[in-house]
This record gives sequence, C-alpha cells and structure tokens, in this order.
Amino acid sequence: MNEGDIRKYAALMAELGLTGLEVTENDRVVRLERTPAAPAAPARGSETVQVFAPQPTAPAEDSVEVCSPMVGVFYAAPAENAEPFVKVGDRVRKGQTLCIVEAMKLMNEIMAEEDGEILEICAENGQVVDYGCRLFRLKRQP
Repeated sequence: MNEGDIRKYAALMAELGLTGLEVTENDRVVRLERTPAAPAAPARGSETVQVFAPQPTAPAEDSVEVCSPMVGVFYAAPAENAEPFVKVGDRVRKGQTLCIVEAMKLMNEIMAEEDGEILEICAENGQVVDYGCRLFRLKRQP
C-alpha cells in the first residue's frame, strides 16, 4: 500500500463522515482514525424536527382536549393523499377515529372519548408529538 492509497482512503473517510477505517491488503493492515469534526450547520434540504410539547392552557368548561397518549408522528389522514379523518367544524361521535399517531412503526388510532364538535386541530400532519400533547379541542355535545 502506498501513500496515494492512504490518501484515497482518508478522503473517503472524510466524504462519508467516518472516524475510523481498517484496510487489509496483502497481509498488511492499515488503520486510519480521525477525531470527528464539530457538527456543522444543517445542509440545504436537511430537516429540523420540532416536537410539539404539552400545552399548559386549561380548556374552557364546554370543551375537552384530546391529547396524545404517546410520543410519535401525528397523521391527520389514513394515507398520504387521502382526506383527513376530521376537519374543524365536524361533529364526531364517541369512538370515532380522529387521527393516527405512529410510534415504533405501529399506527395507533386516536379516537374521540365523547361526542363533540372539532373546534381546533392543534398538531400539523407529519409533526412529531410528545406524550400529553394536545391534538384536538372539541366542544362538548349535550
């Protein structure tokens, strides 16, 4: 192995963001290691994940909140191009599916716990939500 080969492997390490590489060639072993660089600013096109945390506001007496029972990704519709389960102003019945929260590759249907009217949808489609995060606000129906 010559200096050109070693430089080629060092460049490959930098390109792939590797901190170590071991190459065996003709019964010779060469191990390259480097200290990882400090994290750079996000590259163009990279995504920043923002987690919705629980909101501390108290609901009005005639409304009820539907909160996430787990950490996961909020989906307003059953499929990417499908209509959302509910929209603001829709009347819902106890047991009706309001959304899906995906956690650990499992799709968990979140259902209305009582009859009501959707006053507010508090999470955005594809948003990461935290345990206890308010997803919907419903107006109680008599």
